[in-house]
Amino acid sequence: MDDQNDGVVAPSLDFQRLRVISALGRGAKGVVFLVKDEEAAEFMALKVISKDLIERRSKEPKSDGSEYRRVCFEQQVLRRFDHPLLPKLHGVLDTEKLVGYAIDYCPGRDLNFLRKRQTERMFSDDVIRFYAAELVLVLEYLHGLGVVYRDLKPENIMIQENGHIMLVDFDLSTKLSPMKNAQSVRISSNSTAESSAVQKKRCSPFQRFCNKGISPDDSVSPAELSLNSGKPGSDSSEKSNSFVGTEEYVAPEIVSGSGHDFRVDWWSLGVLLYEMLYGATPFRGSNRKETFYRILTKEPELTGETTALRDLIARLLEKDPKQRIGAGEIKGHDYFRGVEWDLILRVSRPPYIPEIATEGTDGMNKKIDVETVVQGIFGGEDGGANKGNENDENKNNNEKQNVNKREWVEGLNHNPTQENAFLVF
Repeated sequence: MDDQNDGVVAPSLDFQRLRVISALGRGAKGVVFLVKDEEAAEFMALKVISKDLIERRSKEPKSDGSEYRRVCFEQQVLRRFDHPLLPKLHGVLDTEKLVGYAIDYCPGRDLNFLRKRQTERMFSDDVIRFYAAELVLVLEYLHGLGVVYRDLKPENIMIQENGHIMLVDFDLSTKLSPMKNAQSVRISSNSTAESSAVQKKRCSPFQRFCNKGISPDDSVSPAELSLNSGKPGSDSSEKSNSFVGTEEYVAPEIVSGSGHDFRVDWWSLGVLLYEMLYGATPFRGSNRKETFYRILTKEPELTGETTALRDLIARLLEKDPKQRIGAGEIKGHDYFRGVEWDLILRVSRPPYIPEIATEGTDGMNKKIDVETVVQGIFGGEDGGANKGNENDENKNNNEKQNVNKREWVEGLNHNPTQENAFLVF
């Protein structure tokens, strides 16, 4: 099957057409802005990343050289998505100091925000079922493309204008050979020659920046992102040994470093369902070390009467990935009995429809300089050379203050100020 998106080149963003309305949030490497395309009269989320910051971090002794690769991978994989629960790439940005891209804006904010608005900060079984079913569909789609998401958490699950979810933030994702029998996969590769031509076409201008820091073995080509990159009809036996994720949601095999594959996403789904049901994650400790110990050794406390949902959570939170329930078994589980999987995306009335307000439009008449904002936040960082003592003194306080912020953890980094997840997208 031909890839309908393979010949589509994401346009460069024209700042003259964009009005920057407000900053939606900031994270480890950049800032997300709400912008409006004046000609198309549509709102978008513009994720902007500082080149200087990426350059500095790539030169740090602890760097594994992945800083460039992650920025590139996210943009490359976004342009191959063709799914209503995943973002559409509207355009890319490349200036002397910034790189970035624009995707769909979701006015309903994220699932964590929505959960906290509920009574006792929990969802009902029926609401959980709806969001869980959509997550199963989107993860199954990603796995069919060979993408391991690796950062499933409420903050990365946005609520679209129509009430359906949208999964965002793919810079911690990785690529393995695609899973067989994945449903709803509509993306494949054209011929190698055509893919090569398209790749050259797509490399400008964003990819030229990326390629400065990526070796040929690390770069991700369109062919590698196609369905044909693995053996047709076979399960992938590949594993990644990277330590990435958000600490309360990472699977045991990530913590232990034994290698991981698509099954880490089903573990994270189990943690997420537990949080939606109980209002807290199942393995959270007083610090990162205790959290990881609990993930490796403790069973989740599924208090309450035995239900299909609790059984599903227990089977998702199986510490042995070989015994962990997968997509097919999940869709056939009693909790989803009666769910018509082919019709989920046609539900016209999801549990929550966000009010379409003019969020941030008070700033539409104010001039917001994106470059100034981003450089103001990240331009002063010096890679830690002059802040070592200060960081050492404040490390414990910072960890305590950030324990609820679900920071990214990579290589057991103990500096949450440098590896913080986007708190709001």
